[in-house]
Amino acid sequence: MPSAALRVGALQLDPVEGEVATNVATLARWVRVAGDAGVRLLVTPEAVTTGYDLDLLAGPLPRLDADATAPGGWLEPLQEAVDASGVVVVLDTALETEPDTGGSSVRTLSDVVLRPVRPPVVAYAKQHLHPPERAHLTAGPHGASLVVDGVVAGLGICHDAGFPEHAADAAAGGAELYVVSGAFFPGGSARRELQHAARALDNGMYVAFAGLVGGRHRCVGGSAVYDPEGVRVADVGETGPGLAVADVDPDRLADVRTRLTMHAERRDLGERVLLDLDAPPG
Repeated sequence: MPSAALRVGALQLDPVEGEVATNVATLARWVRVAGDAGVRLLVTPEAVTTGYDLDLLAGPLPRLDADATAPGGWLEPLQEAVDASGVVVVLDTALETEPDTGGSSVRTLSDVVLRPVRPPVVAYAKQHLHPPERAHLTAGPHGASLVVDGVVAGLGICHDAGFPEHAADAAAGGAELYVVSGAFFPGGSARRELQHAARALDNGMYVAFAGLVGGRHRCVGGSAVYDPEGVRVADVGETGPGLAVADVDPDRLADVRTRLTMHAERRDLGERVLLDLDAPPG
């Protein structure tokens, strides 16, 4: 009997910059749309609660405290939608947290995971910060993956996916799906397409990319799902909000990983030898 598939959704959204309550309400509506489409795991664009803007990232940021999902809390509408729909949401948001040891707060771009009838958790913080972000944010200390209905999903945020080793580390940890929140500016479309397809093919896994559209930087969306051979199997396009939906099929994964064995055959290449043909004889 064929294995069950996990339906993943990659959301594309144009948030109202700086309006957290408005954006969370919009996200809650899309969670219900995703639930109606049978989506089990939904990934959102980068910094979707605030919008992507360095001035906003330098200012006050949301906090994930005990009151966040309580009545009147900033995440209450989204948690209610998650509870009603059964959708697991990877919410990418700028976040401010207090370190365990006390002291000054830590500001990150983080993936908060919302689950039905359970409290949200901060699962991951972006490890590879885009250079302008480094003045305001702290890079995450480690990678992270989720297990949803038996499928392992590695987490990445925008610039992370430009580093092949980031997705490879997720795959080495068992990931069959790599979910990426991002924001690409005009001129970045070709790179966006290439890197997500490459991460899928390199590792024989699905990739779901959720991108911002519009805003101050005129982000170019491109939300899509790629299969383990790097073929785009669902997409939204570069304008307007929307939802790309596809099934992560374990049987398709097994077939591709049997035929294309690059992921399984990675090896230590040893010391590199340089043969300098420009050097003088002797």
